[in-house]
Amino acid sequence: MRAYSPLRYQVKDKIEVSDLEKKIFDRLLGTLSKFGLHTQLRVAGGWVRDKLLGKECNDIDIALDNMMGSEFVDKVREYLLSIGEDAQGVCVIESNPHQSKHLETARMRLFDNWIDFVNLRDEEYAENENSRIPTKQSFGTAEEDAYRRDLTINSLFYNINTDTIEDFTKRGISDLKSGNIVTPLPPKETLLDDPLRVLRAIRFGARFEFILDQDLKGAAACDEVKDALANKISRERIGTEFDLMISGNQPVKAMAHIFDLTLFRTVFSLPLEFEPPIVDGSLYTALFLPLRNTTYRDKKATHILVVNWIIRESLKRKAKDAEMVLDFHRASCELMPLIPCLASNEDVPESSTLRVVTGFLLRELKEFWQVALLISTLLHPIDDSTEDMHLQLCKRRDVFKSVENTIVVKLGLERVSEVRQLVNGKQVMKELELKGGPLVKEWLEKAMAWQLAHPSGTAQQCIDWLKQTHSKME
Repeated sequence: MRAYSPLRYQVKDKIEVSDLEKKIFDRLLGTLSKFGLHTQLRVAGGWVRDKLLGKECNDIDIALDNMMGSEFVDKVREYLLSIGEDAQGVCVIESNPHQSKHLETARMRLFDNWIDFVNLRDEEYAENENSRIPTKQSFGTAEEDAYRRDLTINSLFYNINTDTIEDFTKRGISDLKSGNIVTPLPPKETLLDDPLRVLRAIRFGARFEFILDQDLKGAAACDEVKDALANKISRERIGTEFDLMISGNQPVKAMAHIFDLTLFRTVFSLPLEFEPPIVDGSLYTALFLPLRNTTYRDKKATHILVVNWIIRESLKRKAKDAEMVLDFHRASCELMPLIPCLASNEDVPESSTLRVVTGFLLRELKEFWQVALLISTLLHPIDDSTEDMHLQLCKRRDVFKSVENTIVVKLGLERVSEVRQLVNGKQVMKELELKGGPLVKEWLEKAMAWQLAHPSGTAQQCIDWLKQTHSKME
């Protein structure tokens, strides 16, 4: 059974080629003419899809019907030299079937655009084997290649030779119009061919707000496909695909699909042992938030936060990315106890402890303080017995807005991270007769606390207060 979107999307009847694209295509056609090649040049996949949806796309992949990409690139380079133009950045990316990269890809730059060249393919697999590594690859027809694509909306071709759109699955355009994410072949077969297609389907579904086909969802959630995604695809490829999801226009929708298809523990692999155990229900809250206190023991028996493992090992992201997430979790937990006071309707004196504590926290968070506030609002208990999720979210939204208003309007701390300290370390050392060391840092913090409590105060007033306070402590 297939689920269809009630919407209809505007799809063009013809590809409108830009001036730059025409120059690129003319060079490719010129290569055919010079060497008498009987090669059909087809732009494949995303470029065709985006063009038909009226979106610009610089990602041009050329499919060749009778020669390898590296062979054709050599011909293009020779042709360019014959007309006095340079061939830029030519390279070949080898195939790696064990990582589900079945095709050799040749790349070159034409008019400052990277162009990929691959051959159309057909494959044979051994019978009665679970492996999806092909035993034989050969040149295929455009129709065979189209059915080997991940989704029908990505199986369309633009034939440069004939200036025509080719829809060999006979449903690529109709699925674009109806807004459906469907595989050309039975979904389980398509996903096992390259398990990363599970995440690609989710990404495109979220990006275009299309409906995931019911059969596709069933296949994506099955153990065989999840095992293949976990064991056959490199963590770098998964991390890259996840980056594309969260940097897209619908990151929340993409994450909802990951949860709904029970793919969380496949995408975000965990260390073998972690404490305390993770409750499945908690995975439906904000991404890594439920794991903020979950740890595992490394080889030295040191407790390490699981979130750090997921980001650095499961997704192979940078250490600074893990540190940023951990800092947000910690700061959000520090911000949460302040919410009742910040959300109240009472006036807050400028010199209040609340302004000082909040100011220090926001200086640490810098321009990301609203992100931390959002997380702490999600963590903060709401006094509401209703089970209506929408009403609960509305209450949390109101709390967020109330706290935000207090910070920005009542306390004037929106840009507190940009405020320069009235006194510096040298002044503190001179006025308090200190020789440096940790004490200087402590007194600088005291000076900042005074400054937060006295937003209209001057540097001299701050110094006078420091000297007076210091003398009392001697």
